[in-house]
Amino acid sequence: MKTEEQLKELVRQKYSEIALQDKETNESSCCGASGCSTDVYNIMNEDYTSLEGYNAEADLGLGCGLPTQFAKIRKGDVVIDLGSGAGNDAFIARTEAGETGKVIGIDFTPAMIDKARLNAEKLAYHNVEFRHGDIENMPVSANVADVIVSNCVLNLVPNKAGVFSDIFRVLKPGGHFSISDVVLVGNLPKSLRSAAEMYAGCVSGAIQKDAYLELIYNSGFKDITIQKEKAIVIPDDILKDYLNEQEIIEFKSRATGIFSITVYAEKPSEACCPPGCC
Repeated sequence: MKTEEQLKELVRQKYSEIALQDKETNESSCCGASGCSTDVYNIMNEDYTSLEGYNAEADLGLGCGLPTQFAKIRKGDVVIDLGSGAGNDAFIARTEAGETGKVIGIDFTPAMIDKARLNAEKLAYHNVEFRHGDIENMPVSANVADVIVSNCVLNLVPNKAGVFSDIFRVLKPGGHFSISDVVLVGNLPKSLRSAAEMYAGCVSGAIQKDAYLELIYNSGFKDITIQKEKAIVIPDDILKDYLNEQEIIEFKSRATGIFSITVYAEKPSEACCPPGCC
């Protein structure tokens, strides 16, 4: 079993490779960073192209939802994008927040930060910035953000409770988040859970749906709502890299579901500090 730091370093290495590739290369490779014929990310990827603010150079095809579409961003809002990658969701959020708003993207992969900053400079976006840091300990002061978005990133963080706790800290009282992520109903086979590519592709890093929602509730949020949910089916040509034929049959016969969900929740308006301190 890998430690939290080992898992984080695995993700950092994978996403450093992905940052140097274009979307077409990522879509023709397994998990964006190795040499097989299919990929994990593309199973989950949503089509952004119709959203205002979409920028093709910032779209690496790594998301599993469209959180900005559900995030209720208003003009003038301060928006934080967790795991901002090359900047795609941040740029769409900027369109919603307008010239009077501000968008802060946070990512712990330096190559992604460099790529996002370059994209922002090309677009002459002066109210979008990208900061290097861990999303369970954001380089942001408390009570700053009106809205937080994230797209298929929390699975990459072993300490998910720490992320939700820090989201609570950073949101203003009355602020909210909209997060797309991958969750499970039932247990994945051990070989899938331990596969590096499947972890970096957000599949084996997934936790149970009920446990995910419980983490949000225990962090002090209210009005928790699933805004969108869709099943994710892993094709046989990917499964065969990790399971034998009999194991594939057994996996498909189990009540195991892999889902992409977009979750909304609010920080209470009267919140003055983390749960239990007031």
